Order: sequence, then structure tokens, then C-alpha cells
Amino acid sequence: MKKLIVLLMVIAVAVYAGSPYYSAYQLKNAYDAKDGATIAAAIDYDQVRPSIQNQLTSQFSATISNYPLVAELGGEPLIQAANSFIAQAVDGAITPQNIEKIINTQGQANTATKELAAAWAITSNQVDLKNLIQNLIIQRGDVNAVVQSQMQQMMQKQAAVLEQQAAQGSDSDKPELSYCGINCFQISGQVKGYPLTIEMQRDGLIDWKIVDIILP
Repeated sequence: MKKLIVLLMVIAVAVYAGSPYYSAYQLKNAYDAKDGATIAAAIDYDQVRPSIQNQLTSQFSATISNYPLVAELGGEPLIQAANSFIAQAVDGAITPQNIEKIINTQGQANTATKELAAAWAITSNQVDLKNLIQNLIIQRGDVNAVVQSQMQQMMQKQAAVLEQQAAQGSDSDKPELSYCGINCFQISGQVKGYPLTIEMQRDGLIDWKIVDIILP
């Protein structure tokens, strides 16, 4: 009886400790099978959305600090308009329906993903600085129009980039898997050539939810 109890305890510990690896395996299989519904259902959107939004707004703040002239011309209204667009892009892209569509099509660009890609590009310092300064001078009283113009340019540019990455970008055959705490697990690798880290959190004893996506 004691041996049986010990054996059951060993099995329970193995299942408990090994559960995130099995979850990662299921996610990888779902991605390879273009099963967007499975991946979309594994995401905790209430945690992922604000995390991605905070990453982008922080990056934009760091980027704009490198251009004091832009900050002086645009001021706080420019930052507010950009952050508003970022929030809109994240809310539009990080939804169960859009995540499922992205996985099913393996990254084919749509309006929501183009907006998010444009927000990421601008916050990552891929900005048409000459055009931005010119527009700020011309449309001094309409910062929203300046931001929208810049975002439209980036959306057009990023649409081509997304299509190319979807067609030619490589995926990691063997993502890196590691615990980041007793209830925290990370999956790191490349998705269509972009380095991404996905953080999962234990949901019950053996189930896991995606709670964060760390952008490149």
C-alpha cells in the first residue's frame, strides 16, 4: 500500500510539473495545424491586452524622447493621440476572432493586424521623421490628423512586410521551454521570423493560460 501511495504521489508530481510542457506541445500542434480556435481559447485577453499596450506605449515614449523637436512641436497632444491609436490597435487585434483568423491564415495581413503592426513599427522607431515634422508644422492644430497620416503610411508599409514574413519567415522547430516560477512558464522562439516570448500562467492544477506575449 505504501509503495502504491508513493507511486501515485510520483505520478501526481510528474503530471503537475510536466503539465506546461504538454500545454506547449498542444499549442505547437495547433499552430502547425492552423487550428486558430485552440490557440485563441488558450489566451487570457484581460492580461494580454494591457501588457501589449503597455509595451507599445513605453516604447513610443522612449522613441519620442530621442526626438526633442518632435516632442516640442507635438507636445502632450501628440503622445495622447499616439497612445490612443495604440490602444485602438491592440483592442482591435487582440481578440479571439482575430487571433483565430491570424493562426488559420498563418499571418495573412488584415486591417486589425496592419494597425497593430503599424503601431509596433512607429513605437520601434520606424518613423518617417521628415514627414512627421513637416505635418506637425503644417497641421499644428490637428495632431490627430498627423498621427493618422503617419499610421496610414506605416500600415501600407507593414502590410507588405507582414505578407512577406508570412510567406518567407521561419518558425522555430523546437522553441525554448522553461519555468519562470512555480506557476509561470515561458515559450520562446521565432514565429514567421519574429522572435517572441509567450508567458503562461497555471490555471488550476494542470491547465495553463497565455497571460503575456513579449514583443520583439
